[in-house]
Amino acid sequence: MIKKRPSRNDQEGESLLRSLRLELDMSQEEFGRSIGTTARTISRWEAGDSIPTFTVPQMKALDRLLRLKGKSLQDLPDNFGPQKQQTQD
Repeated sequence: MIKKRPSRNDQEGESLLRSLRLELDMSQEEFGRSIGTTARTISRWEAGDSIPTFTVPQMKALDRLLRLKGKSLQDLPDNFGPQKQQTQD
């Protein structure tokens, strides 16, 4: 049986990397393959389990993908992890 980890997105908000990937209309597998990594790595990045680090070739590949949507690397946030939601007092 596959154990499923609790969803962090319920508590913290959606990952900006996931939003970008969905905007590009790509699966985790397609996105990972296009930038030279695995779907599992993309999943970990989106869940906030690990911090995204990109090699120069990966950054160039990401830049090519962004240009398809009229964006650039400068448009990206500094943090791709799930966004923490504000707690109300």
